[in-house]
Amino acid sequence: MPDEIARSMEVDLIARKNIESNQWLNAIGQDSHFHETYGYYVDPVDETTAVLPKGWKGRLVNLPSGDTGGVIGLCLDPHDLAIAKYVACREKDRVFTRELARRDVVSRDRLLALLDKTLVEGDVRTRIRAHILRDFDC
Repeated sequence: MPDEIARSMEVDLIARKNIESNQWLNAIGQDSHFHETYGYYVDPVDETTAVLPKGWKGRLVNLPSGDTGGVIGLCLDPHDLAIAKYVACREKDRVFTRELARRDVVSRDRLLALLDKTLVEGDVRTRIRAHILRDFDC
């Protein structure tokens, strides 16, 4: 992925089937030996961390298998991730969503459809819609 999309040193992870396992994720968290060795770290999260469109779990994307000891990795669909970033609306999120749009990783129409399935207040919805349209006008 381009630098503007993959520049974060932080990877949000959740242990969905065993929430107590999130404690184990701290071993590879910020300032850990893992972080110092590889230059990125894990931030344990839960399902309330981000605001996501209805149905996001059904759109999770399987990661390619690797040396994971039988653990299956799932990622948010890029459109669901973008909606969460539009809701958060930090400067780094605005750069991220702009690059997703510019590089055709996400589509305007799909984002607008998912926005309609996202539980946010009216003023937040208006702001997000404007940001989506702006990202695709660049």
